[in-house]
Amino acid sequence: MMDKRKVLGRGLDTLLPSRQAPAAAPPSPVVHQGEAIHQLAIELIDRNPYQTRSHADESALRELADSIKATGVLQPITVRAIPGGRYQLIAGERRWLASQQAGKATVPSIVRQVSNEQAMEMTIIENLQREDLNPVEQARAFDRLGREFGLTQEQMAQRTGKDRSSVANYMRLLRLPEPVQSLVEANQITFGHAKALMGLDSEEAMLNLAKRVAVLSLSVRQTEDAVANLMHPPEKVEKVRQVDPNVKEAEKELERALGVRVTITDRKGKGKILLEYSSLDDFDRIIATLSSK
Repeated sequence: MMDKRKVLGRGLDTLLPSRQAPAAAPPSPVVHQGEAIHQLAIELIDRNPYQTRSHADESALRELADSIKATGVLQPITVRAIPGGRYQLIAGERRWLASQQAGKATVPSIVRQVSNEQAMEMTIIENLQREDLNPVEQARAFDRLGREFGLTQEQMAQRTGKDRSSVANYMRLLRLPEPVQSLVEANQITFGHAKALMGLDSEEAMLNLAKRVAVLSLSVRQTEDAVANLMHPPEKVEKVRQVDPNVKEAEKELERALGVRVTITDRKGKGKILLEYSSLDDFDRIIATLSSK
């Protein structure tokens, strides 16, 4: 009997061995790199409930279907047997869907006996290895491992071959407002942009800046600077007014005579005199004083 797998993150080949399909659907096994490959009826295979990819690229799927029509499925899918003589997809959803589009009745499959947790791990591992998931999809996948199977971030890191800090960063994406997550999924902002946005303490601020990033195509560095400015606005430096001593003396004389604040702006003998009053009484007094003189 094969030894139990040591590290799930090393790929599908390190997981539990395959087993023969039930007698209810007799397969035609072929020896292929130590695995038994069966031609299973596509109609007997159910979609993977643990699939972490939110959608498939229809254009790429059509290209794969055309290839399968011409050359067949070159890499078998992975399934597990479930009650009722049916099978549940674990890995290879695109090949399964493309085989349906290509009009195939069967698809080459490896049947494995795995638990729910192992099936989900295998699904995540395959997708991560093929880089099929966007950052938000990866975050949701890790979140499911934590919620449904009680795995810690350290355990998730060991099973997927990632650093624990990377797992934590992915999961933090789920703290972003839904509209911002959608921008990440649509590839309008990157994982780096999203990490920078998480420095803000307001969902409204996150969304507003995310929209600016998408519209203006800001770099991650520019986004980090924008976040820093929002969190710690630069202090306004009050300009020190430079006044000629003669002008300053004239201001003081007018202030003593009129009883209000006076500002004189002089540029090479041209300028203006600003009188500031705080009430109608001040206004009337200024008018009376100027009129009498």
